[in-house]
Amino acid sequence: MKLDLVVMAAHPDDAEMSCGGTIASAIAQGKKVGIIDFTRGELGTRGTPEIRAAESAAASQILHLSARENLGFRDGFFKNDEEHQMKLIAALRRYQPDIVFANAIEDRHPDHGKGAALAVDACFYSGLRMIQTFDFDGKPQNAWRPKALFHYIQDRFIKPDLVVDISRFWDLKEASIRAYKSQFHDPNSTEPESYLTSPEFLEFLKARSQEMGHMIGAKHGEGYTKTKTIGIKDLFSLI
Repeated sequence: MKLDLVVMAAHPDDAEMSCGGTIASAIAQGKKVGIIDFTRGELGTRGTPEIRAAESAAASQILHLSARENLGFRDGFFKNDEEHQMKLIAALRRYQPDIVFANAIEDRHPDHGKGAALAVDACFYSGLRMIQTFDFDGKPQNAWRPKALFHYIQDRFIKPDLVVDISRFWDLKEASIRAYKSQFHDPNSTEPESYLTSPEFLEFLKARSQEMGHMIGAKHGEGYTKTKTIGIKDLFSLI
C-alpha cells in the first residue's frame, strides 16, 4: 500500500500525542497516512501490551489511518543496529511514503532519541538498491527513500523549524490520545501513578499545542524539526 505519510513512533501513543493533529489534517486533505510503532510499550507503568494494542487500534479508527503496524522491538532495549534497521527498511519499502515523521531527536525518554536515530539511518539505507529486503510474501522489494523526514517534538521543548496549524483538528487529536485509557488520568484506576497519569499531563499537552499555535497566529499547532535544510521550489507555497 502506497502511503503519503508514515509516522514512526517508539511507543504506541507517541504519534497521537505529538502529531495527531497533523495526521488528521493530512487525512482530511485526502492523504493516506500510516503509523509504524516500534515497540508494544510493555515497560509502561500501567496496562499490558494487549491493552495497548487494543487502545492503538481504537486510536487508529478515530484518526482513520490507512495502515498501522507494530514491529515488536523490545521496549527500552531496541537499538539502532543492522537487525532493527533492516526491519524498518522493509516497512518503508512496503509503504513507500513521501514524508516520514519520527521521534524527537532528544527527549526525556531515551527511546525517543534512539527512535529518531534509527529512523534517520533506515530512511537513508532504504534508498540503497544493493540492500535487499523482502515483503511478507517473499517478493523482493524495490529501494525507496522518502523525500522528507521531520522530527516531532515530545516532552522536552525544542524550538521548531516548522509548525503545522491543527486548530480544526485539536478535538480529534485529543480523542485519539484519550483512546489510550490505561496510560492517562483515570480517577478509578487502582494501578500505580506515573508521569503520564496526572490530570496535569493532558493539560500540558493542550498548553504545548496552544504555544505552538501562538507562534504562527493559530489556536493550536504542532512543531517539527529538520536535520537538513528545508528547500522549496515555489516561494508562494509558503503563503
